[in-house]
Amino acid sequence: MYSELTARLRAGQAAILATTIRGPRPGAKLLVPATGDTIGSIDPAIDAAIAADGRAMLAAGRSELREYATPAGDWAVFVQSFPPPPRLVIVGAVHTAIPLHRLAKQLGYYVAVVDARGALATAERFPEADWVLTEWPDDALRLLHIDSSTAVVVLTHDPKFDEPALIEALTTDAVYIGAIGSRGTHESRLESLRAQGVTEEQIARIHAPIGLDIGGKTPAEIALAILAEVIAVRYNRSGGMMRDRTPAPA
Repeated sequence: MYSELTARLRAGQAAILATTIRGPRPGAKLLVPATGDTIGSIDPAIDAAIAADGRAMLAAGRSELREYATPAGDWAVFVQSFPPPPRLVIVGAVHTAIPLHRLAKQLGYYVAVVDARGALATAERFPEADWVLTEWPDDALRLLHIDSSTAVVVLTHDPKFDEPALIEALTTDAVYIGAIGSRGTHESRLESLRAQGVTEEQIARIHAPIGLDIGGKTPAEIALAILAEVIAVRYNRSGGMMRDRTPAPA
């Protein structure tokens, strides 16, 4: 059971593990993936109820001790949520992507690197990535099933790659969508996106020029600025200096 759970977590998938604390079968376990069939059983009479409760708790990010009653007896079941790690999808296996993927892994992100150019998208260049995909970006984003725990960072700086990536990302619930490039480059990009049917509401979701304004020049500094903005958006913060922040009421 633990090997199944570990495999799913390493793949960036959410799951719930229910364990009997008190009842007819102490220690019995039920593994409940966020989607799909359950694994194991506590008792057929309550497995479905535990799965439903567990998925609701997973959505809320909670773990709880729940009690159930069956003809065989009363049960106390600890239902533990294992939400998916935050995910970062890097489109463009460029120089900045190398320190970005390393920094994201250090901060607990599941990292996928996408580039149609096989000479750049290699495991040797991105040894810490969970997944390196040699695919066109829009195809890759569909394979990755982008959700609200995912940030998409487009670094290709080439319209034939970044525009399909952005258009696909904007159809998803991605928590963050950013694209590298100057203000002039981004304005030209927006004209092209509008011509392809992207709405103003969708355009407002794109963070560009990408990253916080920390004055970074090197690939590592730019990577830091990008990830800092991703985190700020994730926690609904502005990314300003702490000393300028208005203290919360006591």
